[in-house]
Amino acid sequence: MVGSALIRSFLKAGYKNIHATWHERKPSDLINLFEIDTNFSINDEINWHQCNFINQKESERLLNKIKPDGVVVAAARVGGIMANSTYKAQFIYDNTQIASNIIHYSHINNVKKLIFLGSACIYPTDVNQPIVEEALLTGLLEPTNEPYAIAKITGIKLCESYFDQYEDNFYSLMPNNLYGPGDNYDLETSHVLPALIRKFHEVKINQLGKVVLWGSGNPRREFLHVDDLASACIFAFENINADEIYKQKISHLNIGSGTDLSISELAEKIKNVVGYLGEIKNDLSKPDGMKQKLLDSKRINNLGWSAKISLDDGLISVYSDF
Repeated sequence: MVGSALIRSFLKAGYKNIHATWHERKPSDLINLFEIDTNFSINDEINWHQCNFINQKESERLLNKIKPDGVVVAAARVGGIMANSTYKAQFIYDNTQIASNIIHYSHINNVKKLIFLGSACIYPTDVNQPIVEEALLTGLLEPTNEPYAIAKITGIKLCESYFDQYEDNFYSLMPNNLYGPGDNYDLETSHVLPALIRKFHEVKINQLGKVVLWGSGNPRREFLHVDDLASACIFAFENINADEIYKQKISHLNIGSGTDLSISELAEKIKNVVGYLGEIKNDLSKPDGMKQKLLDSKRINNLGWSAKISLDDGLISVYSDF
């Protein structure tokens, strides 16, 4: 999802000689998402590479071959509460390896700028809202996604350390909960928004009765359309360097929409978009996760970037995509 949004946005912005990698999802499955107003063939502008960045040798070979000028690290093993709770070892090992391999071999190949994409789950579970960048490592992590969060924090600190030791122009952006075209709708591994879209849709068309909502529905979440994240990446590439971030005694920049809502409120919005008329039932045996996760994105807002896609508009378009 993030990779395809980045490609769309970089092409729209006029970038050439783009190298895109894939591991499990073949690019042919995503071509329909690249419908943009251009005068050239998508395949003529994108150099596709299959690579498993968990593997050190594959990572080394590919980056030695491409020798890119700039890198955005969007590769990750991701999932919602169920996936994070079930595959803890995979989440911490795979994501730590991905970050370590891409960042190290980008350094070896003299990459001019690298942006590592993290996640708002890096922040402590008991933290003041909205969350400022300085809150990193000030408390305990949310237990339901601690392995993933630790791996992402490792990526942040890798970028910071390569800047400190080698003056590499590497830094991190922390988006909040992402959604958009190309999302994962698998109920075992997806995040809350796509999972609810699938649940409401299937219950509606199959007339199955109730939609079951995990937990109390009270936790609050901020959602960011993936195209807004992609625009933030381009803005950062063109306007922000690592030294400007680290001199503020922070290690990354938050990327958020600026507003949040409860999971119950999100469910009602999706219910209306899908046109489901039935009942919503809460399963209180399931975990809630972090009570609130709203980012303070004032730093990048003050530099000139802000999110443009409202949640209401985004839900309509993403349900159409689904």
